[in-house]
Amino acid sequence: MVSESTADLIRFENTIGGQPAGAAGSWFTTVDPNTGQPWAQIPKCGPNDVNAAVEAARNAFYDPAWRDITATARGQLLNRLADIIAEEAERLIALEVRDNGKLIQEVRGQLNYIPQWFRYFGGLADKIQGDVLPIDKPGMHAHTCREPLGVVACITPWNSPLMLLTWKLAPALAAGNTCVVKPSEHTSASTLAFLALFEKAGFPPGVVNSVTGFPAEVGEPLVRHPDVRKVAFTGGDAGGLSVYRSAAEGLKPVTLELGGKSPNIIFEDANLENAVNGAISGIFAATGQTCIAGSRLLVQRSVHDQVVERLVELAKTAIMGDPKRADTQVGPVTTQPQLQRILDYIQIARDEGAQCVLGGGVPDASTLGGGWFVEPTVLTGVNNQMRIAREEVFGPVLAVIPFDDEAEALSIANDSPYGLAAGVWTSDIGRSLRMSNRLEAGTVWINCYRAASFLAPFGGYKSSGIGRENGQEAIDAYLQTKTVWIDTTGKVANPFVMR
Repeated sequence: MVSESTADLIRFENTIGGQPAGAAGSWFTTVDPNTGQPWAQIPKCGPNDVNAAVEAARNAFYDPAWRDITATARGQLLNRLADIIAEEAERLIALEVRDNGKLIQEVRGQLNYIPQWFRYFGGLADKIQGDVLPIDKPGMHAHTCREPLGVVACITPWNSPLMLLTWKLAPALAAGNTCVVKPSEHTSASTLAFLALFEKAGFPPGVVNSVTGFPAEVGEPLVRHPDVRKVAFTGGDAGGLSVYRSAAEGLKPVTLELGGKSPNIIFEDANLENAVNGAISGIFAATGQTCIAGSRLLVQRSVHDQVVERLVELAKTAIMGDPKRADTQVGPVTTQPQLQRILDYIQIARDEGAQCVLGGGVPDASTLGGGWFVEPTVLTGVNNQMRIAREEVFGPVLAVIPFDDEAEALSIANDSPYGLAAGVWTSDIGRSLRMSNRLEAGTVWINCYRAASFLAPFGGYKSSGIGRENGQEAIDAYLQTKTVWIDTTGKVANPFVMR
């Protein structure tokens, strides 16, 4: 609910062509999920703003100030940016915590880690190489070179705005592309502050631009724009499918990181204390608002009751409250519609026969600042055909599913339209290898959960996405291959016959 005077709100601006840009006087309000109160205004852009941003990015791509600098110089710019991000980290942390309600401890960890992405891909910038081909035709030389695609659209979600933007920007820029960023309409503030740092780092105007607003007015025109050469998107599977369809009309490559319903699997031989901690980390950290949430907890039947008891007792101690406090463990849900969606799914699970053994509702708001909070929730009596086991909730709701043996655990785990991540808890090294080989997931954690690195490729199987972010594999998604043939004989033989 917006009740505060707009005169009291902070205004953020986009960056287009190296200059601050509003949206022809049109703004929308962003709300602090911890208090439910508005705190900032964001430019409400439209197709004309999209055109201006893409034109700025296209001009920058062909401008010698960017196109003709050496790959080493590109890498140095990324390294300089990394230093500036480190210097500005505390300001960016405060903005992101206020805008999306993520715990300050987690946001600080991300912001302190983000510079490493730019340093890593800065180091890869001048390692992009082609090949000399051992061609089979006499008198001919052939080689390949790897070149940037052009303008890249980077579309990011509301749950980890700066981290997930970095996963796109760092490899895209290292490869020599230019970018237009469209952040979530729910959490744009930290992104706009972040993009202002590129000019300070010395990037030429127009290399990185932004447009803010809503999917129909900004997202779709950006994806469809004829000068956009690639789309990198993180979000829900419905949004990803829409992006994929629109991009396909222009034959544009995409990287899509979409939803998940990840199984976190506990075997009877696991260290149960560690496994329960891992289950808590997998679903209640970040208030469950993460694509890799271990929202399906598969527990071997022989230890099922013991695990549930331990899990409930530990989850009961979770401290809910202001995400700016260092001792808070569960913060608010980022948006009011998302809060209602979570509550609706809990009711659907109950209607389908699940038992709610912890949480299941909204806590006493008088102790929590009036924000959008939902209790950590544990559901038992779940089978894998229930909606709570098949559809992404994106909240602190854990569905516990029993299994008898390894074969059944694999069958349940893989019986999902998603395949983003999985966790396995066992002391049997053979089982850990068998499970990791057979689980249909882009990431498998063994006796751990929610680990990520700039060195490790990340992405999904099945409906969880297309392509990979992070690691050396990521930069390939922002390059295209050119083959060059050179005649060394000085003669053109029969012009009517293919050489």
